[in-house]
Amino acid sequence: MQSVRLYAKGDLRVEQIAQPKPPAETEVTLAVTVAGICGSDLHNYKTGAWISRSPSVAGHEFCGVVTALGAGVDHVALGDRVVVDSRVLCGTCAACKAGRGQVCDSLGFVGEVIDGGFAEAVTLPARNVLRAPDGVPDRHLALAEPLAVALHALRRLSAAPAAFVLVAGCGPIGGLVALLAARAGHQVAVIDRNAQRAARVAQATGGQVMTIEQATECGFLYAVDTTGQDQVIAALVEAIGGCGTLALVGIGRACPVIDPVKLVEREITLVGCHAFGGELAEIATMLPDLSPDLDAFIAEQIPLHAAPDAYARHLAGQVEGLKTLILCAKG
Repeated sequence: MQSVRLYAKGDLRVEQIAQPKPPAETEVTLAVTVAGICGSDLHNYKTGAWISRSPSVAGHEFCGVVTALGAGVDHVALGDRVVVDSRVLCGTCAACKAGRGQVCDSLGFVGEVIDGGFAEAVTLPARNVLRAPDGVPDRHLALAEPLAVALHALRRLSAAPAAFVLVAGCGPIGGLVALLAARAGHQVAVIDRNAQRAARVAQATGGQVMTIEQATECGFLYAVDTTGQDQVIAALVEAIGGCGTLALVGIGRACPVIDPVKLVEREITLVGCHAFGGELAEIATMLPDLSPDLDAFIAEQIPLHAAPDAYARHLAGQVEGLKTLILCAKG
């Protein structure tokens, strides 16, 4: 079958590989239908930061159809369409037992520690699949995982009802945070150095495009950074109002960014947001209602063999839309 595998930093290959192994007990095999390219996929390709096995079929945002079941699997059936939980959890640490799998002591991700969805088929732990709602197109089901990340970030932000929320970065997560915030009744503004992409997100969410200076004039108290860029985070800390909350969901580089004295004197709350907890199941129930709004966030749909070129275009800043989807189904 055709696949896209990451070997090392900067080494992504389209290859023919064997079909996945049949599912063992508590596993399932999926025919993958649609997968999404995530910013963390690009980060891993560019830096090699999370390469723990080589080669590995990339991709952690995807949906598919159940084609085989291992013994003991009864929450999905053959032929079910499913969305995929990207987290690979130990299930036994204190965090997992408390329902905080996003901070599992040995957290890994599909597409890194086990093969992912940039292939025609994959075998996964059954606990990583959730039956998809009826009537939602596969291209929208493939957005379930980033929507769960966005919902988790918004929950961690804990903005007051109808409060003004500033979203920094108009990539897929920033766009989806803005969408969910707007649908929750918040006033939303976005900032991004790419004016065309910011305008696209503002139009799709009913929000507005701002600079940090303009947001400061509004006296904002809630912000979400999806860029991971130290300069942006530092600027947000400087600009946010006293007693404000800044949620960090972007992945950048480790470096000193924040003066802790400013946090103390102005009572600024910093909130880290890593993956998601129970939000994927919530998103699955929300998808039929969200579906009509999601096409605005899809930049293009490409075949599996075009994935390396899409990586290059994303890293070169040549993609104006938010999410590139890969059509993985055979034929």
